Amino acid sequence: MSVSFRSGARLGALALLAAGSLAGCAGSADRLASMVTPYRADVVQGNFVSREQVQALQPGMSRQQVREILGTPLMTSLFHADRWEYVFTIRRQGVEDQARHLAVFFKDDRFDHAEGDEMPTEEEFVASLGSSVKPSKVPQLQASEEQLARFPKSEAPADKAAAAPKPPAGGNYPPLEPAGQ
Repeated sequence: MSVSFRSGARLGALALLAAGSLAGCAGSADRLASMVTPYRADVVQGNFVSREQVQALQPGMSRQQVREILGTPLMTSLFHADRWEYVFTIRRQGVEDQARHLAVFFKDDRFDHAEGDEMPTEEEFVASLGSSVKPSKVPQLQASEEQLARFPKSEAPADKAAAAPKPPAGGNYPPLEPAGQ
């Protein structure tokens, strides 16, 4: 179906007329703006660090061992070579923004201590990501005897040769390997 320029212009004029009539009503623009909210995409930045990961850190660990537990730090500084920064933020529509910060300190290239926010456990973090959609009722996935009785029973072949698929009729196929070998 093609829309001609004239019908497109008519639709535009109708939209302009509707917007103009709404603008004439006192306060209707505010009501309309409060009803329509733009979509805001979820934004996740940084490294999520759980309480379990922080508890796994032991004094004296090498930088590589710390990196294997926490991941690559989000920030390192030339001026503070003995400090790694782990920052995690998540912004979701309809939910308060979350931000977590952890600073890991080294002394002589060995883990010394960590400072920062109280980190959630992995279980707490996953629970905080829960959807606002309520779970629906799960249907029963087991058939009753009455429901099974409605279907005809199929007889299984007694031997496996009868159950094996048969090649198509008239199928004459060449050998897979050359005959000379």
